Amino acid sequence: GKRTQLLKGLPATSTVEENSAAGVSVYNFNVTVSPLASGVAVLPTIINSNPLTEAFDIESKGGLEFRVITTGNPVLDYETMPKSFDLQIFVEDTAGRTDLNILTVQVKDKNEHPVFRGNVAIQTVTIYVLERTPPGRIYQADAVDPENVKLKYSLLPTTVPFSITKSGAIFSTKEFDYEKDPHCYFLNITVTDPDGLNSTETVNINIININDERPYFTTKQRIYRIPEEQSPGTIVANITAKDPDDEDSPSRLFYSIQSSDRHFSINPATGALQVTGRIDRDALPLRLHPNISLTVRVEDGLNSGHDTHEITIMIDDVNDNPPECNPSDFRKEVNENTTPGIFLVDLRNYCKDIDVDPSNNQFSFTGLSGFGSNNFALESTVSGRIVMTGSIDLENTANPGVEVYSLTVRVQDTAHPNYSSKYPLYTSFDNIIYIYIRIKPVNEFSPVFRNLSYVFSVSEITKVGSSIGRVHAIDKDWPPNVITYSIVAGAGNRDYTNIFWISPTKGDVRILARLDYETTQKHIFIIQASDQEKSTTASVTVNVLEVNDEEPVCSPNFFSLQIPVDLAVGTNINGFRIECHDRDSDPRSFRYFINEGNENSHFIFSPSAGSNTSHLILASRFDYESGLDTNWIYSLRVHITDDNLVSARDKTTHLIKTGTVTLSIRVIPNPTTATTTTPGFTVVTKRENLYSPSAWYVPFVITAGSLLLLGLLGHLGLLLLARLRTRGPPAGRARRTALINAPEKKKAKKDVVMTMTKINTVFDGEARDPVTGRMYEFNTRSGARRWKKSSEPLQPMLAMQVMSSATENSGQEVHRAEAPSKKEPSENKKELTAATKPAAKPQQ
Repeated sequence: GKRTQLLKGLPATSTVEENSAAGVSVYNFNVTVSPLASGVAVLPTIINSNPLTEAFDIESKGGLEFRVITTGNPVLDYETMPKSFDLQIFVEDTAGRTDLNILTVQVKDKNEHPVFRGNVAIQTVTIYVLERTPPGRIYQADAVDPENVKLKYSLLPTTVPFSITKSGAIFSTKEFDYEKDPHCYFLNITVTDPDGLNSTETVNINIININDERPYFTTKQRIYRIPEEQSPGTIVANITAKDPDDEDSPSRLFYSIQSSDRHFSINPATGALQVTGRIDRDALPLRLHPNISLTVRVEDGLNSGHDTHEITIMIDDVNDNPPECNPSDFRKEVNENTTPGIFLVDLRNYCKDIDVDPSNNQFSFTGLSGFGSNNFALESTVSGRIVMTGSIDLENTANPGVEVYSLTVRVQDTAHPNYSSKYPLYTSFDNIIYIYIRIKPVNEFSPVFRNLSYVFSVSEITKVGSSIGRVHAIDKDWPPNVITYSIVAGAGNRDYTNIFWISPTKGDVRILARLDYETTQKHIFIIQASDQEKSTTASVTVNVLEVNDEEPVCSPNFFSLQIPVDLAVGTNINGFRIECHDRDSDPRSFRYFINEGNENSHFIFSPSAGSNTSHLILASRFDYESGLDTNWIYSLRVHITDDNLVSARDKTTHLIKTGTVTLSIRVIPNPTTATTTTPGFTVVTKRENLYSPSAWYVPFVITAGSLLLLGLLGHLGLLLLARLRTRGPPAGRARRTALINAPEKKKAKKDVVMTMTKINTVFDGEARDPVTGRMYEFNTRSGARRWKKSSEPLQPMLAMQVMSSATENSGQEVHRAEAPSKKEPSENKKELTAATKPAAKPQQ
């Protein structure tokens, strides 16, 4: 079911003292069920602990109150066990709501009594001391404190002839006489820690009489068989011997094991062979060599005769080890919608039973359980293979929506267990394996926008950075994927790369640049929603709403006028008019009024409203004689507003823009008019060109156009020069040749380079046109000609004089042409052309 807060008071941390008995309360908590539940379906249960332990359990206090208690098995030990345990507590109510929380239990240290080690810890040790033995050490007591502190040893009674050192060594303080001294002493060895806690054990000291006879063994058996894990103190065999010296008195023989062995000890007085240490058949070296050989020695005095006896003890295996799994918990991942039958984990590869005998190390897997266990199964109790039996679809509404399934499997011995020797409080032992299977989501669905397209209407004066709308996309995958929004196309123009921005996580659309209705009325761009693997797109249309945000722009915006003082009223001053335009207003929306400088209201604009053009009109005459007017220069500040079509009721809410025009009007007085001296002033207009990055093309176009125009003009000049040079021969050659020999003029081009003639409009020569026969006059220097009014024929003598004069003049001009002026090329060309066309038709 859906996870909710059912465990009140958790998570939490609590403490418990070590060595606490079973049933000690560790922590109390309550369960609160959801409103739709009638009670608790699954009581609070410890489903896991870290480290793994069964030292804790949960019991009900009545109603919905529960407490965590100790089980006493195992008993908590601060020195040998973990100091802290994390208990995972699970609960489920009848509505299917579940909760899982952690209780951390910390184990508190407790000062414990010192503990003796060795034989003295399990029995009363009897020490035999031969008479006549010099004083010396007779026994080494060994004790430890769980807190590992320094211990102090003492003996009671204090009157006995024995002492004990700081290290626990017991010394005799005298040489004993069997005939005079007591034959037995009982010593209480007390070990005390710094806090006064102590433990006491008893040691019996027997004084042994000396004799000279050699004892011998009466026991003939040499091989013994016992099962492993026998409790300390268990009698394995009774070894007996006799001393001929003791036939008529109780035996005073002394038994011992000649070779030291940690598994067995022998009663020095009785010869009883008993278990003193753990015998584990499954551990080395007994796992490989299960036989233990001992040499038992018997003697009737320290310096008298002795005898030895070789025995062999065979250790049999018992089923004392439960199967163990490492690790004891597994975490696996499987994709949703995986085909049933897929193999997940083989538990047998991780579990083993260390018992030596094959009949004792077989185990099986049973009891697959846990939330969602119906989707999984054990292939068999022997194999331990877990397989999927169902397909899990996280998007399916019938699915509980759980991503992690917690399963448990029980592993136990096949043969009848015998754990009592190792675990005295248990007759059976089951190992629990925890399997956590995470259903890995698969990205099956693409994000989907709620709308295929979005339309937002935005005022053109909306501030940059403002949100204009929000888009939203959903993803049917479970758990939901993180959707990222972006703009993939169309969010810019020629001036701005990005006009719009979208929040990658929220889908909030904002503007990054000022919108302008007059430039673009609609923006369309494409947005994308992506879950990192799959994506979808939608279109966004932003309709820009027009707002009156443009000021009227008028031409000219500054002008200087001069008017006579007696200008008639109603006159359009100097024909001046202003023409205005507004990108977002109708031409009829303009109103004109003079805001400043119109003293005595001499000037008005007509029309004052309803047109985009208006004329400056003189409204009243000037009156300087009476002193009414004193200002000869008027600086008018004209305001042009775009609210003429707005009703009076709407003007309070309508956005109104104002343009400004400045006029300077100088009144010119009549000569007889007495003028008032008015200081002159100079109007300085400063213009500054500012570069706009958005208008980069303006200087480029101007520069390119200028270069193209200069190139065109140069080309036309070259064509004109070439045409002028090819139209006629040099002037000098024309003067040397008769007028009728015009066809031979081409040969004279080699004689003259250039002539320079000063234009003279006096016609000092005459000639006859060979085509029409009419007479014409010409200027001998410039070559200019005209038809002669008189039709009289030219006299032969006069013709010769003319030719002679022309020849002389031509010779003089040749000398001048040797150094032509570089400053008058066009004039020279004109003179050259005129001089080389004597036969041209004169103007009428």
